[in-house]
Amino acid sequence: MQISFTKMQGAGNDFVVLDETRGLLGLSTAQYRFLADRHFGVGADQILSVRPSPAAGVDFEYVIHNADGGEVEQCGNGARCFARFVRDTGLTTKDRIRVATRSGVIEPVLTPDGRVTVDMGAPVFDLAQVPFDAKDLVPEPIGSWQKWPLMLDHAVQLAPFVVAVLSMGNPHAVHLVEDVETAHVAQLGPLVEHHECFPNRVNAGFMQVVDSGLIRLRVYERGAGETLACGTGACAAVVAGIRMGMLDTRVDVWTRGGTLTIAWSGQESDAVYMTGPATAVFAGTIEIPDLTD
Repeated sequence: MQISFTKMQGAGNDFVVLDETRGLLGLSTAQYRFLADRHFGVGADQILSVRPSPAAGVDFEYVIHNADGGEVEQCGNGARCFARFVRDTGLTTKDRIRVATRSGVIEPVLTPDGRVTVDMGAPVFDLAQVPFDAKDLVPEPIGSWQKWPLMLDHAVQLAPFVVAVLSMGNPHAVHLVEDVETAHVAQLGPLVEHHECFPNRVNAGFMQVVDSGLIRLRVYERGAGETLACGTGACAAVVAGIRMGMLDTRVDVWTRGGTLTIAWSGQESDAVYMTGPATAVFAGTIEIPDLTD
């Protein structure tokens, strides 16, 4: 089967975007893995599918598959690329788009400066909804919140690995570091991702606070490994920093792929807003082999 695609990136987080508005492609998990493969496929952190509106009051459905082929709830950088794609390809003439995801409806807005702002919805702190099973862990209070000490079986982390836990439509564990460049992301990220306290696995964020308006961040993403940027990870890190009393309500987030701007009032029921770039890289066609799961 031959399919058309567009390669896009948002702050270095790269995607293969598929237009399924005229019919579903019916790809298998293995075929999503093939598309994401950087040696044999197109190469991407995630595969984004643009599908028709599933309900009144919604413009499109947004479906996300990680590089391992698994479907996930949300991707912030992908949401910006999704909005740029449907606008630039003429699927919509709107600058404000309502999009259904597995975790709810989001509203990307294309701004005059070429960037895209996404209403990412309110953060989720209820541990059962993250989901996070604290088991017999004892939380450590900080600011108006708490952190959780995880034990990781690795020589570089003998002390408890302390994380703030929340969801931005997908689960996140945020860990404070002194220097993000020397953080053991490759070694500890997989251990956090698969920790028994996270039944659906988790995205592991390593956050360095530079000042109250700037953080540096690296994220080991669930099902993708470390990426150049993670939009929901940036939102989760800023929300965590605000709740811990370390950050202002508007923060620039430096990632290896570029800078994102995150804004949150600090009120639990208020939405988090993320602003950043979204760029088409190239378009093409590819022959998809007949792969089964």
